[in-house]
Amino acid sequence: MGGSRAQVNKAHKSRFSTKSSRNLHKTSVKDKSRIAKSERNVAKGARAARVQRNKMLRDQKRAALLKEKRASTGIASPPRVVVLFGLSASVNLNSMTEDLLGQLASEGTRALSSTVCSSEYRLRTTVLQAPHGDLLSCMEMAKVADLIAFVASASSLCEESTSDYIDAFGSQCLSVFRSVGLPSTVVLIRDLPAEPKKRQDLKKMCISCLTAEFPEDCKFYPADTKDELHKFLWLFKEQRLMVPHWRNQRPYLMSQKVDVLADDGNSGKCTLLLNGYLRAHSLSVNQLVHVSGAGDFQLCKIENLKDPFPLNARKGRDAMEFDETHDVEVIRTLASDPLKQEPLLVENVPDPLAGEQTWPTEAEMVEADQNQKQKRLKKRTLPRGTSEYQAAWIVDGTDEEDSDNDDDADDGMVLDQEESGFPGYEGTNNSDFDDDEASLNFRYSDDGTETESVMMEGENLTREQIEDEIKKIKEAHAEDEEFPDEVDTPLDVPARKRFAKYRGLKSFRTSSWDPKESLPPEYARIFSFDNFARTQKHVFAKALKMEQDGTDDCVTAGSYVRLHIKEVPAGIAHRLCEIAKTVPLIASGLLQHESKMSVLHFSVKKHDSYDAPIKAKEELIFHVGFRQFVARPIFSTDNINSDKHKMERFLHAGRFSVASIYGPICFPPLPLIVLKSVEGSITSAVVAVGSLRSIDPDRIILKKIILTGYPQRVSKKKATVRYMFHNPEDVRWFKPVEVWTKCGRRGRIKEPVGTHGALKCVFNGVLQQHDTVCMSLFKRAYPKWPEHRFPILDA
Repeated sequence: MGGSRAQVNKAHKSRFSTKSSRNLHKTSVKDKSRIAKSERNVAKGARAARVQRNKMLRDQKRAALLKEKRASTGIASPPRVVVLFGLSASVNLNSMTEDLLGQLASEGTRALSSTVCSSEYRLRTTVLQAPHGDLLSCMEMAKVADLIAFVASASSLCEESTSDYIDAFGSQCLSVFRSVGLPSTVVLIRDLPAEPKKRQDLKKMCISCLTAEFPEDCKFYPADTKDELHKFLWLFKEQRLMVPHWRNQRPYLMSQKVDVLADDGNSGKCTLLLNGYLRAHSLSVNQLVHVSGAGDFQLCKIENLKDPFPLNARKGRDAMEFDETHDVEVIRTLASDPLKQEPLLVENVPDPLAGEQTWPTEAEMVEADQNQKQKRLKKRTLPRGTSEYQAAWIVDGTDEEDSDNDDDADDGMVLDQEESGFPGYEGTNNSDFDDDEASLNFRYSDDGTETESVMMEGENLTREQIEDEIKKIKEAHAEDEEFPDEVDTPLDVPARKRFAKYRGLKSFRTSSWDPKESLPPEYARIFSFDNFARTQKHVFAKALKMEQDGTDDCVTAGSYVRLHIKEVPAGIAHRLCEIAKTVPLIASGLLQHESKMSVLHFSVKKHDSYDAPIKAKEELIFHVGFRQFVARPIFSTDNINSDKHKMERFLHAGRFSVASIYGPICFPPLPLIVLKSVEGSITSAVVAVGSLRSIDPDRIILKKIILTGYPQRVSKKKATVRYMFHNPEDVRWFKPVEVWTKCGRRGRIKEPVGTHGALKCVFNGVLQQHDTVCMSLFKRAYPKWPEHRFPILDA
């Protein structure tokens, strides 16, 4: 029935009611009143709890924000570090620095140092000038900068760069700063014309050209007059500075004064003195410190000094009269405790007799002699290369069964029980071919990086020899891109000996590979963790607890301290004093275990500005956070669905790879900048950027080689292949390994043909005459142990 007379039912009112209220009609009148009253009280209590919880969260956020503001701008906070970086060589940073320091200093006075205490702005600031063209110095300053002020000249035009105001070095440094982690940034525009119309137009043009190069929150300020600098400094004082996350995980100190104290007990060692403000976290005198570029050291004591630049007008005048030749007043001295001090443990020292047995008794020796006589009487046929110790584990029944086989069959490789692979042959004692790459010609070597006899030291080479080596590396890089992993079988060495360390895998993804099998001697010198994530969590929690408890052996962040770093080699200490005249030294506190060596894996990408090939196991300088050390990495792919990863001979451009090194333990997240020393130059080139990925000695990196052969006679699924091997014994040795073709066929080796290494193969489909037969072999690869650990030793 339609129209206005249509029946309209009442809306269901229990949509928003609770289950108890919907069942209220089922209860008695007495219970109704009790339930209704409790419901009102519960609702009122829930709302009050919700309001109270929101208020508590607001108070916590307000307190955290106030604490952060006091830590960055309060009286006890260290001076803010402002780094002036010129985007082009035409920018006059000297005048910019003088104007900025003059604006911060009080009227009628002149700034005597780079640190200025301004009573007008209620601000303490350290102004550093980044030297244009010195990449390493710019990187070190960017690591400690609270604000990077990029200075652009409105009148400069750079033809060699994409932007009109940034030259090639400025673009390179910008990309490096982004990889390290940009703190708060501003752009100061200089050299604007005096006429208002032209000034405004040129300012807009400059901003439009530079906006894409900087973060969205980056502000642009004209900085020619005092009023413009006053506006910038007033906003800078109120600005909430953002710093990279990795910098706030460890305490660090930027040196303002460096001195050396001779050690009477040890002539080759001395004590390095660093004065400066402690930042980020508290530092314990029993903690290890890393001096950037020089290494890890212990502290003998920490002196808490009187602040030479207090944020007070009267004390500020005294600070202007402060003479650096006199010592600052010592407020408190903290001495290290040998029982609590973190040991400077770098390498593990294994006991060579740890695996030896105790001296046998006379009865055991007599029994062993009788068993040995019985073994001599019984003739046994064993596989070639089997030692007496391995023969003792062979069951007698297997010898009788294998005695019927011919001698050639004993040369063949036995498949694994689960997968079609080689046995652990590389664990056998084959000293003649342990370094087989060095004994062969360079063109036959499957890994040019291991040919130590060919690659001589750089100082012993002439200019023509260096050019020849560079040419060979470039040719090898081009050949690796065109024919990856393909290797020629040598004519003068049997393949079963030349590739004795390799084995076959039926499936790269699913075949098993023991990570503890046949480890190199360097693995006895490193440390590993059962659960690295749990260890990292425990270490950070321990450091946080130490700071919150405020123990007696710690100095708080913001204090002006003098670090006494003991047992520093005298040559390194004097070299650091020379470096500190131009670039401030950085000393950072190390967390537990961070001085120990292990296997580190980094996710790296080749830098766009570097065109030369980067070979595996080449000596490179790794900048990981505040730390610097020398490493010789190997590169590999990152297989998500497999526990095995394929090694790459070169770091290819345009994609990420994993670089594995022997290096000191670092807890992620940490940025990575990879540098390489340039021949004939004191500067270093940026070759790659990335970040720390993990620490895992058990990560399996497999080096793959491909042996190729060509069909000689083809009969449907059968073919005779030549030039893969050069003698029939090699064919019998590699017979268990599966072969494949570039057109997608898979097959197996049936038997050798003739005496020149030809072989008969059977495939799963019809083989084409123009096809290529391939065999994949694998062996585990490891990084190279660095000859020296820190780059300052090269200077």
